[in-house]
Amino acid sequence: MLWVVLVLVLALGALAVLVGYAVWLAHKTADVLSELGQLGQRAAELGELLAQVQVPEPGRPTTPPNGWTAGAGDVR
Repeated sequence: MLWVVLVLVLALGALAVLVGYAVWLAHKTADVLSELGQLGQRAAELGELLAQVQVPEPGRPTTPPNGWTAGAGDVR
């Protein structure tokens, strides 16, 4: 009879540990999925920023938006 009680207590303890581990794993999974969502948002923002970059055509001189250009002697 003592062995039956001991085995039942150990089984209940193992079940409690298993349930605790399952809850912990569910929380960690939710955290990872949340971080993946944030990563997707940052990737979308990066794509928008890269779409705004204007690459000059080859052979065409580049000028700033205000039209002012600096020569080699203008740098201090």
